[in-house]
Amino acid sequence: MRVVKDAEIRRNEILDAAEELFGQKGFDGTSTKDILEKVGIARGTLYYHFQSKEAIMDALIDRYGDRILHAAREIAVDKSIPVNERIIGVVMALNVKGDSGEEIKEHMHKPQNALMHQKIQKVIINNVPGILAGIIREGIEQGLFDTPFPYECMEMVVAYMNTVFDDDMVEMTNEERVSRIRAFVFNLERLLGTESGSLMYIMQLFGGEDSNDNE
Repeated sequence: MRVVKDAEIRRNEILDAAEELFGQKGFDGTSTKDILEKVGIARGTLYYHFQSKEAIMDALIDRYGDRILHAAREIAVDKSIPVNERIIGVVMALNVKGDSGEEIKEHMHKPQNALMHQKIQKVIINNVPGILAGIIREGIEQGLFDTPFPYECMEMVVAYMNTVFDDDMVEMTNEERVSRIRAFVFNLERLLGTESGSLMYIMQLFGGEDSNDNE
C-alpha cells in the first residue's frame, strides 16, 4: 500500500538521506537516483519537494546553518554566563558535534564540495558578527571593552577567523599558526580597547599556547 506522509516529514527524510550520502560520496558523487533509492520514493515525489540536487544541498546548508546559529544564539543570550565565557561559547558552537555535523564539515572541505563550503562561510560571516556584537556591547556596559564599533570589530574578527584559520585557505606550519593566533589576540585586544593580555585565553580556541603563557 502506498504510504502518504506529511510534506515536512518527507522533506526531512530526503534531507537526512542526502546528508548521509553527501558525507559518504561527496556532492558530485551522489546522484538523485541514490537519494531516491535511500528514501524509497519515486522521482516525482523528490521533485515535488526539491527541483534539483542543488536545491537539496541549499536546504541542507540552510538546516546546518540554522543548527549552528541556534546554538550560538542560545549561548549569547545566557546572562548567567560571564561575557568572556560567552564569547568562547559562541565560537565553539560553530563547531557542531554529532548529528553528522563533523561529517558535513569534513566533506565540505573536499574540492568537490567547494560550493557547500562557500555557502556555510557566507552564513557564518553574515550572522555571527551580530551575535558576538551583542556580547561585546554588554562587555562595554560592564567596562570590559571600549570600542565605538562593536559590530564592525566582530565582522573583522569573524572574516579573519573564517579565512586565515580555515585549513583550506591558508597553509601554515604549527609555528606559523601559533604566531598568527598570538597576533590575532594582540590586535583583537586593541580593536576592543581592552587591557593587553586580557584575551589571551582565546588562544585555546585555536589550539594555540596556554592562555597563561604571555609575552
